[in-house]
Amino acid sequence: MPTETGQEQEQSIQAPHQPLRVLFMGTPNFAVPSLRALAEHTAPGQPCSAGLDIVGVVTRPDKTAGRGRQMVYSPVKEYALQQGLAVYQPGSLRKPEAQALLTSLHPDVIIVAAFGQILPPEVLRLPPHGCLNVHASLLPRHRGASPISAAILAGDEETGVTIMLMDEGLDTGPMLAQAAISIAPDATAGVLFEQLAVLGAETLLKTLPRWLAGEITPQPQDTTQATLTRILAKEDGQLNWAYPAEVLARTVRAYHPWPGTYTTWDGQPVKIIQAHVLVDSEENVERQPGRCFVVGESAAQRTLCCACGQGALVLDVIQLAGKRALPSADVLRGYAALATATFGT
Repeated sequence: MPTETGQEQEQSIQAPHQPLRVLFMGTPNFAVPSLRALAEHTAPGQPCSAGLDIVGVVTRPDKTAGRGRQMVYSPVKEYALQQGLAVYQPGSLRKPEAQALLTSLHPDVIIVAAFGQILPPEVLRLPPHGCLNVHASLLPRHRGASPISAAILAGDEETGVTIMLMDEGLDTGPMLAQAAISIAPDATAGVLFEQLAVLGAETLLKTLPRWLAGEITPQPQDTTQATLTRILAKEDGQLNWAYPAEVLARTVRAYHPWPGTYTTWDGQPVKIIQAHVLVDSEENVERQPGRCFVVGESAAQRTLCCACGQGALVLDVIQLAGKRALPSADVLRGYAALATATFGT
């Protein structure tokens, strides 16, 4: 964990006499609480004695989405515009014109949260107080693009956030602070996402003044403990019923809401919205992986299950193609053939 020194920092950093010029970089909802925390604490005091001046917000270019191909702003842009903050969307920061833009803003520090780009050396060297990143894991575990899903997939009992001084690598920079939380047994990536976004903002506000005052010595990461995540794709959500039920249950939670999990039945997709491991040992008889069966005596209690490589998965909520998501007991009343279906076909 990062330690306090007060005098041992190589490059002494003193709190500025003028408001600290902050440039923020972020894109998805995860980054909004961190930007909000900064925007709500610009007055003199904490986190900076002279106050903050948010000189700009950098986010990804707008994109089109939906059937109407309407232009969609990133969540960070939406919030920044609501607050009257200047928004910049230069695209790749490796372009000379993008670097010239950032230079013209004269930032004292750059705060990054789920921005989606590795900052080039020219940008990293720009602010005198460095580039600080709010990362959604306890580094060096789960570096990269999908740390929240990765923590659930791995069966971790806890996760957290790391405030890191960025370098040229992918989440490899030295750490300034960490904060941990437990992962609830039924937590989905969506729930954990919201918890860590708030925790990241809180930890940023606690860390920034101490960093500016020279009270933190950045601690190098233990590379022998590092793990790397990747960008998730829709096809990652297809369930392989040969896997153990425990693994598939974690996969359903880790990929909710994105990219979601699914299987196929008679060539049609079936989304698995919510599921858990079947714990009734009497029902865990040996079955072909992917073979469905039903537990529960009454019609209201009947629940669809699917055999796995080890154990079985209870499919609490599913969604058939062209239908809305429903408890499997409700779906069974309209599709009795599901009770003996083979998934993955």
